[in-house]
Amino acid sequence: MQKIAVVTQDEQKVSAHFGMAPLYRVFSVEAGNITAAETREKPHHERHPDHHNHNHEHHQGSDHHDDMFAPIADCQVLICGGMGEPAHAKAQAAGLEIVLTGGIIESVVQAYLNGEISSDPNRVHLH
Repeated sequence: MQKIAVVTQDEQKVSAHFGMAPLYRVFSVEAGNITAAETREKPHHERHPDHHNHNHEHHQGSDHHDDMFAPIADCQVLICGGMGEPAHAKAQAAGLEIVLTGGIIESVVQAYLNGEISSDPNRVHLH
């Protein structure tokens, strides 16, 4: 069985930024078919009203990124709309296949399973 995690803010669309999304939508796949889906909470960055520290992701340290990946430790694929380079590196180190794309979650997952989607490396942001 394969598990695919999709980063989301609303359980409908792929989130544009990994760090800001509060949820994962996780799909279990067997023989190329989705057999189950669930929503899991994801540690995320809070937006601060004063925006005084745009690069706050760096100041959390690597443990913060480890926390973000803990809820999907059983997944093999991570789909998100974009992510910072530090998080991207951590996801790769965790052995996740990273697919950077956008769209409606169910459509994106089905396109991935059909081999009809490719990752856009330009969606990795330098922080």
